[in-house]
Amino acid sequence: MRDRRGVRDARRAQEFGGFVAGAAGRLLHTATLLTAEAPDANPRARRLLTRALAHTYAHWDHPRGEDPYDRARGHLATHYAHEVWHRTRPHGPLAALSPRERLVLVLRLYEGLADEQTAALLGLPTDRVRALCDRATALVLHPPRAVPHAGGPLLRRLQP
Repeated sequence: MRDRRGVRDARRAQEFGGFVAGAAGRLLHTATLLTAEAPDANPRARRLLTRALAHTYAHWDHPRGEDPYDRARGHLATHYAHEVWHRTRPHGPLAALSPRERLVLVLRLYEGLADEQTAALLGLPTDRVRALCDRATALVLHPPRAVPHAGGPLLRRLQP
């Protein structure tokens, strides 16, 4: 009995190790995009990835036929959405986006999920996902200009 369990555990660890070797880099990049951290300094993204992989490993033997990458990506997105309440202000090209816009943009454009898949994963209507993706894309491609504050050089030029 113990031998069977040992063989099963070894096989499970080997399968999961192969999955991590192949998918961890892309999942880390996805987490880094979500957290809007720098690629070389991304502790929040690494924590998200660790939690998602731990959850994936814990459920490794459950529904057969389910893609483990989809499972890990789903948990990554879910953990990000839950942790977004406790975050600091991100920096980088996606920092101007709201957390939901960032999540939709990364899932749609980087991960390549269809509108319908993204909507199902996030529990949103498909039209809402499309609107969020369109707005996020527009903000990234055409960021709003900074408005000079009242005491800035523009005001001094207008004063007599």
